[in-house]
Amino acid sequence: MRLVLDWDGTVTEADSLHMVLERFGDPAVYREAEERLGRDLTLHETIALELATVTAPLGEVVAWVLEHVRVRPGFRELVARHRPLILSSGFHELIEPVLAREGVRAELLANRLEPGPRGWRALFRDRSPCPACGEACKRGSLPAGEVVFVGDGFSDRCAALAADRVFARDGLASWLARRGTAFASFGDLHDVARALA
Repeated sequence: MRLVLDWDGTVTEADSLHMVLERFGDPAVYREAEERLGRDLTLHETIALELATVTAPLGEVVAWVLEHVRVRPGFRELVARHRPLILSSGFHELIEPVLAREGVRAELLANRLEPGPRGWRALFRDRSPCPACGEACKRGSLPAGEVVFVGDGFSDRCAALAADRVFARDGLASWLARRGTAFASFGDLHDVARALA
């Protein structure tokens, strides 16, 4: 069994990428792009539009992230016990400093940032369309064999459908429930650890 964790809103108590975009980007562009997500914009198009409005230096943003982003209780223990893969639609440059602050070493698959004073650019890791959903998504990065997937949002949908067991919260939980797809709810990551014990 391989445990796979989403990062934003799953490991973190709040979606840290959304926090960065709301603090350093254009709130009007952010709101409009989020409303169009899944309607006439793909996830990558949404993230690219939102990131283009961030012009702050990366160091300033990382310092803010380290001050404001909190991980969900049970994260360290879950990593120590299960050595999960963190599979994120976020960015190494914003995730790795939080992992370092927490003293956690974990395998991470995420996108890369190209920050610049005229707007940040996303360098997406997944580029090929998924045969199941038609978008570049997390499903193709799931490890072989039995997968337990833990997620919370839009970017987790296709991967959750491909997993053998799913823990979900927030938007992902609502979406899976509407589909009639089985999942277990979780409050913090201690809940996931207890369920896997």
